[in-house]
Amino acid sequence: MTDALTTLLVLLTGLGGWTHIRASAAELQAEKDFPPEGEFIDVDGRKVHVVVKGESGPDVVLIHGLSGNSRDFTHSLADRLASSYRVLVMDRPGMGYTDILPSDNSIVEQARVLKKAAGALGAHLPIVVGQSYGGSVALAWAARFPNRLAALVTLGAPAYPFDPGMPLHYWLNSNPVLSQFSAPLITAFLPDSKVQSELAEVFAPQRPPLGYGSHIGAPLTLRRKCLRTNALHRANLVRELAALEPLYASITTPTEIIHGEADRTVSVDIHAMPLAKKIVDSNLTLLRGIGHMPHHVAREDVMRIIHRAAHRAGLR
Repeated sequence: MTDALTTLLVLLTGLGGWTHIRASAAELQAEKDFPPEGEFIDVDGRKVHVVVKGESGPDVVLIHGLSGNSRDFTHSLADRLASSYRVLVMDRPGMGYTDILPSDNSIVEQARVLKKAAGALGAHLPIVVGQSYGGSVALAWAARFPNRLAALVTLGAPAYPFDPGMPLHYWLNSNPVLSQFSAPLITAFLPDSKVQSELAEVFAPQRPPLGYGSHIGAPLTLRRKCLRTNALHRANLVRELAALEPLYASITTPTEIIHGEADRTVSVDIHAMPLAKKIVDSNLTLLRGIGHMPHHVAREDVMRIIHRAAHRAGLR
């Protein structure tokens, strides 16, 4: 029995070592294939990665959702907006190339860090646009730092507590012990077919636009630290929204709420519709037949509403 146990431990140790070697190689390849597109801003001794597009016009900050990075917006929307605005596309803390926060990874703290990065670039009163989880961060920005934005635009954003059940990989990767095993296995062995199926699901009922899959840099999210950070963001979101909800009525910033009626990821009934009733100075735009990614599949509508937000804020 002792010899068998020893052999098993040796095998498991070898397998673990091989997994970490494969994971490290995958992370190096991801960073080689998808290098930073922008510049780094120091905020409290930590780096925030910001891609700046456009040289003139009102400032617009774009904040990506879960499992993403700034490339979600640099695929097409940022360039289109850059003809009318100075666009700041930011990697959220712990994602893309922005450093992870040491302790507090809440949507409020993420908003504070991104606000300071925007201010360092001279964007003291930007239009803040957030998609999905990034919309939750944008809501935290408007609720907690109301004097540091000119307008708020949310795209398919979670705003209220919802069913806290999570997919298995989020549950595993948010656990401080289990994630030491699950994250390396995912980094090392997750097939590209799984990535493609996840993209198809988040875009449903539409399809990802041509070239999106090769541009987004999904392998960046599959790095071990990003997997753990991403899972923690998802695991803590329900509790953080419950704490933020009482502040919505105090938001006086001109607000535009955009939501696809066919969104299968974030329910329009649970989130967008109650939010529009709570924020007095808000417009709700429901996009018929559109899913969770309107900034790609209904881009002209999204741009028109951002223009309206700028006009309402007196910026155009």
